[in-house]
Amino acid sequence: MAYEIVIPRLGWSMEEGTFVSWLKKDGDNVQRGEAIFELEGEKAIQEIEAVDEGILRIPSTGPTKGCIVKVGAVIGYLVAAGESMPVVGETASDAVAPPADVHRANSVPRMKNRAAFASPRARRVASELGIDWTGLSGTGAGGRIRERDVRAAASLWTSSMNSKSIGRRLPLTNRRRVIAQRMVASRQATVPVTLTTKADATQLVKLRDEFKSFAGSKLIPSYQDIVTKLVAQALKGHPLLAGRWEEDAIVVPADNQLHLGMAVDTEEGLVVPVIRNVGELTLDEIVQQSRRLLELARAGKLTASDMQGGVFTITNLGAFGIDAFTPIINSPETAILGVGTIRREPFVLDDGVIVARHEITLSLTFDHRIVDGAPAARFLQAIVNSIASGAFHKT
Repeated sequence: MAYEIVIPRLGWSMEEGTFVSWLKKDGDNVQRGEAIFELEGEKAIQEIEAVDEGILRIPSTGPTKGCIVKVGAVIGYLVAAGESMPVVGETASDAVAPPADVHRANSVPRMKNRAAFASPRARRVASELGIDWTGLSGTGAGGRIRERDVRAAASLWTSSMNSKSIGRRLPLTNRRRVIAQRMVASRQATVPVTLTTKADATQLVKLRDEFKSFAGSKLIPSYQDIVTKLVAQALKGHPLLAGRWEEDAIVVPADNQLHLGMAVDTEEGLVVPVIRNVGELTLDEIVQQSRRLLELARAGKLTASDMQGGVFTITNLGAFGIDAFTPIINSPETAILGVGTIRREPFVLDDGVIVARHEITLSLTFDHRIVDGAPAARFLQAIVNSIASGAFHKT
């Protein structure tokens, strides 16, 4: 009896992925739990395990590196000794209907450190030259991609393009396609409105300076860590901003289900890992979770589960000197908060005296289908008041 090897769904909106490589060869014996191929889904590369055992048979139409494959597509079989491979469809990306005597093997994803296949220098050079290093063959130990492999690929590409065009043609990676698709889907499925305001960040700066003075060996919270804590507190009083639109209802999370996404810029593109149960965490716990997720994101080690379940996202461009911007809602969430840079600016008191104060700009984009302008403004004002009053928890 043959068992199908199918393309699993790695994310809630995944319809297709990029086939990375076979980890077993045609004719190899496969045991239950062994990884048989690599698949890149929504912003993560994962190893896919077998839940049955048998001899791996890969049809002539089986996918190769870089092929786009649809969720549910049959790409191979596990058969018993002496058993023939069932008849397959025309292409590897087709979702082939199984013969009567074939059972589906529900493949299980397992995360792998993809960064181990390319050196940091090779990845940096690839980014600078616009080369998709995931499609290259490496000359280093174990097939590791080195800088010279990237430059050789760039040289070949440049030679072939010199007579055809001026400038560079940057190949689209699957991750960039996924990011683009999600951004377009968000704009099409929501009615986005952005509110922008400033908050007196004097107490915020003072608090962080205190943490830096007495931190010792403890992690120092970033401004975003503190804002994350304040956002969770504000969401408890304005739960619609953490809701999501469903066919016949707006689903609002409980106070212990405030999972907040943190947008992270990586070499591979934007990812949004999720800090769980922020409303129940102390500031120290938020710092620990955010640092762990940040390290995983930049090392390319995030799993699909690390990026699922968010009800609200925070994105920060303050480090780039940006004051205000228009963040795009991370669908199917209702809202996203953009955090700008902190600047020391003149402030006029009620008696006309001008003093210098730190100010931070906040940009809230929300789905007007779910929340009206006034409730969204009250939510944003609650965050502004918390920042200005110094209503922080240091534990």
